[in-house]
Amino acid sequence: MKFKATLELSRKTATGIHVPDEIVEALGGGKKPAVKATIGSYTYRTSIGSMGGRFMLPVSKENREGAGIQAGDEIEVELELDAEPRELIVPEDFEEALNRHEEARRFFEGLSYSNKRRFVLNIEGAKSAETRQRRIEKSVELLREGKLQ
Repeated sequence: MKFKATLELSRKTATGIHVPDEIVEALGGGKKPAVKATIGSYTYRTSIGSMGGRFMLPVSKENREGAGIQAGDEIEVELELDAEPRELIVPEDFEEALNRHEEARRFFEGLSYSNKRRFVLNIEGAKSAETRQRRIEKSVELLREGKLQ
């Protein structure tokens, strides 16, 4: 499904594209469908969200740079329903910690891709081995308690 839109700026740096209701309906993936978005020759995976009563396609800084666009640009967007499973590579040390705590593993496995990714990115963002280990321990503790934060 192709349509033309303006890349909108919301707040300081958040950008998104308003997706017309009829496009979301035609995709057939529900109210927050996972999609592959193509702008020019650049394609990325995301989900359509709802903001202020409108369907919006988020466009991160990384995706703006990849597509060579900026807020205010008129662009052509192509959306296709993304039915492929999203796979996340869990770091070996985090995987080992999860394997030692069955309840944490079970809770982690039941999380959405986005929530799993949040845990993994937090761990991978550590600058030192000590910080990484603390983050793994904190993550396992939260997961054992059935919490996201």
